[in-house]
Amino acid sequence: MSETTELPGLPELVRRAEKLDAADPLAGKRAEFVLDDVIYLDGNSLGALPAAVPGRMADVIARQWGELRIRSWDESGWWTAPERIGDRIAPLIGAAAGQVVVGDSTSVNVFKALVAAVRMAGDGRDEIVVDATTFPTDGYIARSAARMTGCTLRPVTPAEVPDVLGPRTAVVLLNHADYRTGRLHDLPSLTSAVHAAGALAVWDLCHTAGALPVGVDEHGVDLAVGCTYKYLNGGPGSPAYLYVRRELQDRFDSPLPGWNSHVEPFGMRGDYEPARGAPRGRVGTPDILSMLALEAALEVWDGVPVEAVRAKSLALTDFFLECVAEYVSPGRVESLTPAAHEERGSQVALCCDDAGDVMKRLIDRGVVGDFRPPNLLRFGFTPLYVGFADVERAARVLGEVVG
Repeated sequence: MSETTELPGLPELVRRAEKLDAADPLAGKRAEFVLDDVIYLDGNSLGALPAAVPGRMADVIARQWGELRIRSWDESGWWTAPERIGDRIAPLIGAAAGQVVVGDSTSVNVFKALVAAVRMAGDGRDEIVVDATTFPTDGYIARSAARMTGCTLRPVTPAEVPDVLGPRTAVVLLNHADYRTGRLHDLPSLTSAVHAAGALAVWDLCHTAGALPVGVDEHGVDLAVGCTYKYLNGGPGSPAYLYVRRELQDRFDSPLPGWNSHVEPFGMRGDYEPARGAPRGRVGTPDILSMLALEAALEVWDGVPVEAVRAKSLALTDFFLECVAEYVSPGRVESLTPAAHEERGSQVALCCDDAGDVMKRLIDRGVVGDFRPPNLLRFGFTPLYVGFADVERAARVLGEVVG
């Protein structure tokens, strides 16, 4: 919320923020979230609550569970929720229907994707290449998957990936955006390089899905995973998703063949025969409460082009960096987020010597970002509910806090 009534003479950045908000085609989306006067710039960790979710969950709990009970697996569509919700997420990552299944956590889906990719890669390919700068869990999972499949793990930076690919490479696991700096990696060219080497590409989309166009179908991504509680606003611990390119689905050999992914889940057969298509990515009984909260949350995307979200994201981060340069004393903070649009996700990371203390004081002043040791201030910009007046005020408070 703007504080323009308290500012004498309406500074230029305040006037510009008001004009930008007035012209924002996504401004009306803010009313679809539960928000207050706090400037919430931590949507890259946990998205705000969509206003439709509480009422939907009241119905799920009181009627679907409380009255229909077991009948809701059929009558309320619980059984088909993983694929139905996957089809709602699909357009947000540039996928056609029938290739995304929702369930489990990002970590579990990374494990499924990596082991299945090694199995599909074939004999002689015994090396897993992993982003050395990735979110730690991806690295942990990759190391475990390498041990279990007899592969060698090769951690490298994304820039080094093309130079290390070879006939032994089975799969490459990369993050689309660096979770610390917000740097966006070149998904099309890196995927192409992986394919040229005869390997498979697995992408972690946790920090980009819902913030920018991904184009998994367009760019031939083999497998992708992502969480839903950041820019997709699905709620704390909401289920993750797994994308399996249609051409690979018949070969997708999950290392977790649960009863939910069986071709006859209620046949209770002793032998395992996988289901057709995306349901191969299922494992056990879905977490229905979290899943249906996510489904309600995704309704905020109705009628919203991802391209418009990307345009606003870049405008917000540009404006924030401009305001920081104006309000913060020179040398007090340093941006680690790339200036080039094609290299920037939807967050800004500022290096600051006393970042932990600074973030505490920002939160006390109603500006919520987050701190990553040892010295990073992270600000995530969710275009569906963050406005330009929010950005101006956040930078102004930052300037006052750091002195």
